[in-house]
Amino acid sequence: MRAYLLVALLLLLIFGAISGYLYRQFAVFSAMDPTPPPVTIGAAPADTRQWTDVLGAVGTIRAVQGVELSSRESGEVIAIAVESGDQVQAGDLLLQLNDKVELASRERQRATLELARLLYERDQKLLRQKSIPQSQYDRSKADLGSAAAQLAETEARLEDKQVRAPFDATVGIVHVKTGDYIEPGTAIATLQDLRRLEVDFTVPGRYFPQLHRGQQVRVSVDAYPQRSFGATLRAIDAQVDAGTRNLLLRARLEESSGLLPGMFAQIEVHLSAPQPRVTVPETAVTYSLHGDTVFVIEQRQGTLRVAPVIVRVGDSREGRTAIVSGLEAGSHVVIAGQNKLYPGAAVVIDESVQF
Repeated sequence: MRAYLLVALLLLLIFGAISGYLYRQFAVFSAMDPTPPPVTIGAAPADTRQWTDVLGAVGTIRAVQGVELSSRESGEVIAIAVESGDQVQAGDLLLQLNDKVELASRERQRATLELARLLYERDQKLLRQKSIPQSQYDRSKADLGSAAAQLAETEARLEDKQVRAPFDATVGIVHVKTGDYIEPGTAIATLQDLRRLEVDFTVPGRYFPQLHRGQQVRVSVDAYPQRSFGATLRAIDAQVDAGTRNLLLRARLEESSGLLPGMFAQIEVHLSAPQPRVTVPETAVTYSLHGDTVFVIEQRQGTLRVAPVIVRVGDSREGRTAIVSGLEAGSHVVIAGQNKLYPGAAVVIDESVQF
């Protein structure tokens, strides 16, 4: 009996010690403040700036006049009148093919034409004198026309044996040399008028109502990272591509010095005149599938707290993003530390964070 009492007393002491320990722990926890500590953030005001809506795109620079030269005739190259990089005028001879056969044919056909002309004139006089039948005169007239046509055909072949510049331009790399035998369509050289360049690019078809000829365009290329070139929108395609839903545009460059056809270009189309718009630093906007969000800082009972606000954003440039709707100018927004925030979180502003 005494053993049972001893065990019961021992258990009572053990459970009493445990209960006392738990009571002290709960007392400590209840005395603690469960509120999370303030989150340190960077902040900046949303301000109003003169803002131009800009549509970005990429495109390719091309010459208004530019061709890949080739010959319409086959033959041996007997003379090349230009070198790579030369400036040529419209009509200048660039390349000559062997034309000995055509020259001989032309001399023979000139003689044939002269004979046909003499016979025609003779038969014309004899017909007036009624010395020959009408059929002989008709035959002489037909022979004269046939001889003239054959000579004209040979003259055309002789012209095709020469490749001439169709317009004033710069000659690219010449791909053939004297002695080569070329076929019709063989690439000889590129010919580009570098004084007049344009850029072709595409934009989503939904922007069509905001586009019109004469709009200002800025063009940038990797070769000149600190420089942009002015251009004017000259043409809008008559249809949207059914596969990509994009619309093809063409702009004429106002200055072409230093640019070459084929260069990759970054395009900015100014869709509207400058107008006031609320802007925030780019880092203030949090992008997600549920909507773009900005954390706005509010004063609540002497404590700074944040509230997420869904906004509709415009384009970004020079480190700032335009806010189309959802935010008023003068609001203070979070620009650093958003990953630790939640609705109603207390915050402390770190003044060292620059924007």
